[in-house]
Amino acid sequence: MKKLLLLLFTLPFLAVAQDKGIAFEHNTTWEKVKAKAKAENKHIFVDAFTTWCGPCKWMAANIFPQEKVGTFFNENFVNLKIQMDETAADNDDVKSWREEAKRFAKDYKVVAYPTFLIFNPQGELVHRIVGGGEADQFIALAKDGLNPDTQYETLVKKFNANPKDKAIAQATLAAAQKAYDKETSAKAMETIITNSTQEELLSADMLKLLSKNATSPSSKAFEVIRKNQAKVDEVLGAGKAASILSIAIINSEIAPVVSRSETDIFDKTVAEVAAKYPDVNIATMVASYKPNYYARQKNWPAFRDAVQAYINMDPAKVTPSQLNSFAWAIFENCDDPACVESALAWSKKSLEAEENPMLIDTYANLLHKLGRTKEAIEWQEKALAKVDADSKAEYQATLDKMKKGEPTWVKDTE
Repeated sequence: MKKLLLLLFTLPFLAVAQDKGIAFEHNTTWEKVKAKAKAENKHIFVDAFTTWCGPCKWMAANIFPQEKVGTFFNENFVNLKIQMDETAADNDDVKSWREEAKRFAKDYKVVAYPTFLIFNPQGELVHRIVGGGEADQFIALAKDGLNPDTQYETLVKKFNANPKDKAIAQATLAAAQKAYDKETSAKAMETIITNSTQEELLSADMLKLLSKNATSPSSKAFEVIRKNQAKVDEVLGAGKAASILSIAIINSEIAPVVSRSETDIFDKTVAEVAAKYPDVNIATMVASYKPNYYARQKNWPAFRDAVQAYINMDPAKVTPSQLNSFAWAIFENCDDPACVESALAWSKKSLEAEENPMLIDTYANLLHKLGRTKEAIEWQEKALAKVDADSKAEYQATLDKMKKGEPTWVKDTE
């Protein structure tokens, strides 16, 4: 009975706490929402979310219930949530919005989640926010949606009406990047480049801007950097131009091709693409990407060879953390003794700078996997002595398994 009474007394306080956050409309229609916004002279805030989106859930649980967030949004907006996916657990209210959700996705180009749309009191889309944030940051982003000078969709309309205006293009580019609108970003960047002198294009600020927007070989930013690689390196640092160009080439012309193929065409594809860009040194970035590719393919012998080739290119530039990550990937996924021996060598190399307990733990586990358990125990005891109190139990459990002769890795049951 006491527990029941406590529950009854607790429920009203919970209701008060929930009322402090954003008040979303329920059991309504888009026409009713627009009518309410027009009558109250408020903008409309729409949370376009999905049930599987982690950041969507985080915003709903941690940001929307806050009092200061509720105060701002309730004073300035009529607030609405639209579930963009469909599940078997959907209630009647959610089901009634399914067709509208499809229209929103199409008409307002909702392609990432969470996307927050802001409409003016007349029901016209004026702003969008992609991705969440902490309370103060999110309120600031929403404030941009109330100001015609910072409203994203308003800026895009101005830009489309004045596609050669450099100042408008610069404002639009900044807003488009926040909204993850790649198409508009590319158009705005092209306007900026076309209306800039060569001297302006090669200034430090402009080169930094170009480097962020050279995401495809078809972009104007890529073209400018490609033609001025020496100047880019002089201003931004040695090797920067090749790095920027290589990432764009890999993401656009190598990764999509090799990831779709059922056979290993990695080296063939790289050779063909490299021939298209003889003036761009893609070798370093390709060597960096190759281990990631083979890890996703779960081809661990090829992963081992790719890692070793990457290390051999410039051993001094490979960090202990990188070496440890490579070694641990082998430990967890490959039982081939040759692979494990290579991983042990990388792990040993990682310990040359300092005997970090995490790096020591990797080395000990690899020794154990190779059957050198006596040595493994000695190294794991070193790791245990150095690790912080929060991790001691985990390291002790590993040590106990070694002493019992048990595997410290998950054995393949296939």
